Amino acid sequence: MLKKFALIVAGGSGNRMGTSVPKQFLEIEGKPVLLYTFEAFLRFDPDIEFVLVLPETQLEHWKKLCKKHAFNTPYKLAFGGENRFQSVKNGLAEINDDGIVFIHDGVRPLVTRKTIDHCFTTAKKWGNALPVVPPAESIRYADENGNKAVDRSKYFLVQTPQTFDVQTIKKAYQEAQHENFTDDASVLENTGHKIQLVSGNRENIKITWPQDLIIAKTFLFPQ
Repeated sequence: MLKKFALIVAGGSGNRMGTSVPKQFLEIEGKPVLLYTFEAFLRFDPDIEFVLVLPETQLEHWKKLCKKHAFNTPYKLAFGGENRFQSVKNGLAEINDDGIVFIHDGVRPLVTRKTIDHCFTTAKKWGNALPVVPPAESIRYADENGNKAVDRSKYFLVQTPQTFDVQTIKKAYQEAQHENFTDDASVLENTGHKIQLVSGNRENIKITWPQDLIIAKTFLFPQ
């Protein structure tokens, strides 16, 4: 049976939220965002294996939250690096078996089971899957010469979980870090692999700004 791994990257700060509490620990209805993210993957597969990537300085805070909320789900822990590339690489080092790995932002608690399943089936067949949604707004391109309208039908907003065959993405992360690496898919793409796009879910936002907590609460606790 093909193993499934969820590598949860939770290295955010609370700067753009205007708070000293890291955004993955901010609470919605009394529970930290990060726990909702774990629950999203447990709904997909209760036997999924977790790797949590966390800044070492946040470990004690996290332990207190786990105790407070009786969070006993098993997971491996990796400490974050100087940037996301290094953090993901550290997390991948904790996975020693073959299978499929979902690399997911800890502050995306609204990913649906359907999106996760779509990523899994596509990665199982093709080796990778990248969830995306089309932009709703018009788009303009700007540079030093000015700006111009572009065809938004040719562009997509990228989400997570970016999903991969474990050994393939681990091999890709052995490459030297490059400024063109904007996400995990770009790391794999650098090794010559074609990226497979799948439909994400529009509510799968990355909680970044104060209003995002309001949006997340609306979806997590619909009236």
